[in-house]
Amino acid sequence: MTHLQAGLSPETIEKARLELNENPDILHQDIQQVRDMIITRPDIGFLRTDDAFILRFLRARKFHQTEAFRLLAQYFQYRQLNLDMFKNFKADDPGIKRALTDGFPGVLENRDHCGRKILLLFAANWDQSRNSFIDILRAILLSLEVLIEDQELQINGFILIIDWSNFSFKQASKLTPSILKLAIEGLQPVIFASVGTGQAEGIQGLIRLEGPVEITLSNPLLKAGLTQS
Repeated sequence: MTHLQAGLSPETIEKARLELNENPDILHQDIQQVRDMIITRPDIGFLRTDDAFILRFLRARKFHQTEAFRLLAQYFQYRQLNLDMFKNFKADDPGIKRALTDGFPGVLENRDHCGRKILLLFAANWDQSRNSFIDILRAILLSLEVLIEDQELQINGFILIIDWSNFSFKQASKLTPSILKLAIEGLQPVIFASVGTGQAEGIQGLIRLEGPVEITLSNPLLKAGLTQS
């Protein structure tokens, strides 16, 4: 085990080996191979290239170096093309804080049986007079940025559950193609969720809930006062 796996349980290390092809003996070589590809994209400003950060993307792509680099490039390119979204990108930004307070997203206290963190959004609760879609998207992205610092979650993944029950036509009319494109492009490099026994592409869990749901939601950014610069 290398220092990059410090804090992981033996079970999670074994899961990473079996499901993600993570080999501690060549971990640094894998990371360096991704880092060496950065010179192929001089049009993108790669603001972080440390080992721990690149490792996230390798895990998200089962240690396929080329695919991991594409995801890394996509991550920074999105930020480069949408600079306004990432100004004051922290939990005390008024728009982000309001969205988090209103449960966009809510984060379940406990993980599921696979060790995945569950994020839940009730779409019908979107009050457009309080929260813009952009602020909700920024709150989701910030929550994921903070949660993905946990190495266990980098391996086990996330589930994003969206309950579309009672979502009105008026609310839906605000979801224009350009807005949806912005959301999908922003979420794809960040959500490293797993389904079944392996990682999958893009957004992994879009689940409609039927019937009444009684559940307690919170968000670690509001509880701990964490910020992301």
